[in-house]
Amino acid sequence: MNNEDYLESPMLIKISFNKLLEQYEKLANSEDKFISEKARRILKIQEHIPELREGFTDFSLLDKYAKEIKFILQDSFSEVLTHNEIKAASVPFQNTIFNLSERFKKIIGTAGNDFELKIQNMPKGDTYIIACTIILKFCYGYNLNLRRPFFYEIPDADGIIRYYKILYNADFVEIIRTERAKKITQEDVDELLDNYDDLNLWKKKFPAEGYIFKGFVISNMFDVTDDQSISNIKSSLISEGQLYSEKPTSVFHDIFRSFLNIKDLEVGFSHFDRENKTFRRFYGGVGLNSYLLNNEDHMTCKESLCKWSYNQLINENKYFSISDIDKAYELSKGKAPQINAFKEQGIKSVVLAPIANNKELLGILEFVSYKPKVLNSINANKLTDVLPFILSAVERSKAERENLIEAIIQQECTSIHPSVHWRFKDEASNFIKELAKGNDVSFKKVTFEDVYPLYGQIDIKGSSEARNRATVKDLKLQLNEAKEIIEVVLKANNLPIYEELIFQIDGFLEDLESHFQVDSEQRITSFFRNEITQLFYHLLKEKVLSSRIDEYFNRIDNKLNVIYKFRKQYDDTISLINEKMSMLLDNKQVEAQEMYPHFFERFKTDGVEHNMYIGQSITREDTFNKIYLYNLRLWQLQVMCEMENEYYRLQNDLPIKFDATSMILVFGSPLAISFRMDEKQFDVDGTYNARYEIVKKRVDKAFIKGTKERITKKGKITIVYSQKSDESEYLKYIKFLQSKHYLGNDVEIVELQDLQAVTGLKAIRVSILYNKNQDDKEFYTYDDLMKEIKA
Repeated sequence: MNNEDYLESPMLIKISFNKLLEQYEKLANSEDKFISEKARRILKIQEHIPELREGFTDFSLLDKYAKEIKFILQDSFSEVLTHNEIKAASVPFQNTIFNLSERFKKIIGTAGNDFELKIQNMPKGDTYIIACTIILKFCYGYNLNLRRPFFYEIPDADGIIRYYKILYNADFVEIIRTERAKKITQEDVDELLDNYDDLNLWKKKFPAEGYIFKGFVISNMFDVTDDQSISNIKSSLISEGQLYSEKPTSVFHDIFRSFLNIKDLEVGFSHFDRENKTFRRFYGGVGLNSYLLNNEDHMTCKESLCKWSYNQLINENKYFSISDIDKAYELSKGKAPQINAFKEQGIKSVVLAPIANNKELLGILEFVSYKPKVLNSINANKLTDVLPFILSAVERSKAERENLIEAIIQQECTSIHPSVHWRFKDEASNFIKELAKGNDVSFKKVTFEDVYPLYGQIDIKGSSEARNRATVKDLKLQLNEAKEIIEVVLKANNLPIYEELIFQIDGFLEDLESHFQVDSEQRITSFFRNEITQLFYHLLKEKVLSSRIDEYFNRIDNKLNVIYKFRKQYDDTISLINEKMSMLLDNKQVEAQEMYPHFFERFKTDGVEHNMYIGQSITREDTFNKIYLYNLRLWQLQVMCEMENEYYRLQNDLPIKFDATSMILVFGSPLAISFRMDEKQFDVDGTYNARYEIVKKRVDKAFIKGTKERITKKGKITIVYSQKSDESEYLKYIKFLQSKHYLGNDVEIVELQDLQAVTGLKAIRVSILYNKNQDDKEFYTYDDLMKEIKA
């Protein structure tokens, strides 16, 4: 018997054998002498123990009268079947049991001394409510049909969880109303029908211990491990939505261990890429390991399988097992790649099960054990019952993964920002609706009227010249190396063609030294590809200067087919700058969107540009006020200063040192933007609004009026505008950011030279203050910062 903590209940539990004894009183008058004598012996046993009939709440009496109780229950618990039946007397829906069959005793004993028997799928709150439904049936005749299967989960000698379904025989139960019990009407029942989860309501209708449970139930248990394991596999796959969840995979392993009755079992999975005939690890959540791939991320099917297993899995979609990996390794003489992979991991037996529908193979489910012969073709047949559920989960996972890929593509490769996604969703819904009506329909143009634009850029100063210098260095390096090799070959074999090649190389070197033109790189690369590379491959076959030519080819980039040393330094520098600047801007954007939703997009060029649009038409609700525009402008100015600071903190990590210039373009009037379906991006709408795009594309190259000085300057932020009101607004922001040590005190206002079709532009320029790190309390101008960096 298990002693359990008191559980609040509408019934006072009194264990009694009264109804069973009443049956024996009838049998005592039986004409069958054997039956009547046995009944009288049982009744006599009870005569001196009135508690057995009257009932008792002190469960310690179950131990005290265990022998007498066993005698009274002998007809219900046959000695002949005690080693076969899993049976006990108990109180329903609780964990108090007594008079166990020998088989049940053995099952619990095997589970260990620390095992505590509990009904696993019975929450404490449900126990109270289920007891109320029993009262409704026994006392009031309302059958609410709340039948649920209940289970014990008990580990066996190997630690594998086995499931036992509990069936109750309640023939010997009485439920008696007390003075505490409230009268239950049809109106009460109707109210309860709609409020199963309202425990307080049930307690109000059925106060604690308002009824007496008098009697006992017989619990018959059946081992349903296979059925429950299948159900658990199904439930797990459905609830998680896929094989790859954030839940620990140990849960998944445990379910299959119970199902196959193998403690030493691991489950893996290899995703099948049909287009490339490749097995791949499937990433997502915790995921399952791939034992077939071992340590590889992906492998072609022919690299990972021998011919027979390839045909079995890929062509026939049939499972196969290897019960003894070591023996199979000897027979295959190490020529079967899948056996080699399993042996390397210490696996001793394995079952590979293809997950396939009528159209295609989706993947391979792998069952492995580190013991020989525990996995074999016989227990592999059990998988037939669960593979349909796994197939559904894999199909669902595949669809979800494809949707995720599409979502990532949309997020990373198009300009449909979350702030405007609702408009596209509305238009798509209308499109589908009209299409369903049979109408000729096209996707309507998505336009947002009266939005205010904000544009900013942080540009890498001198990036084009730096790339040209890097290209020239790479080309010179490669030309000189090729020339040296040809000169050696010429000495050994005096052919005029070698002299001609050296002549061409000298000409290229002279051109690079004097003037690098747009087509110089293309002409020289073509020369290497068509003449030098072919010659050097020929010389390798002739074994002429093999080591020197091998050294040359080792320096050639495999993708570009040229030396890519200085250009790589340049590209790595630009890439790192853009990555860091974009990351900072994206992180700051999360905060800005919380202030007020607006459209945002950024572009990586030689630096980072960004566009923002804010206005009523972008939001569903009528909440826009110009205060949000002013807030976003101030936010933009502050973030641009922070980006400049982050830029110069990167200098020590960059292969090449560059300066940066920052600019903000202010456009005081609202405009309209529309989504261009052909280019999959937003653009300004209308002829008047096109002026904004013209200014945006040309203004950073403009000069200060009457000079040859560019308006953008390192160490300063430039704010371009056309209206006096914009000037006043930004001077206030500058004054505020000066107090926060973002900007210096050297504010200057300049006029811009006229651009094509655009006149009257002005700019505010002000120095940015820098600090060496975020914790640094010292603030520097650009010149001061350069001195600090060099020091």
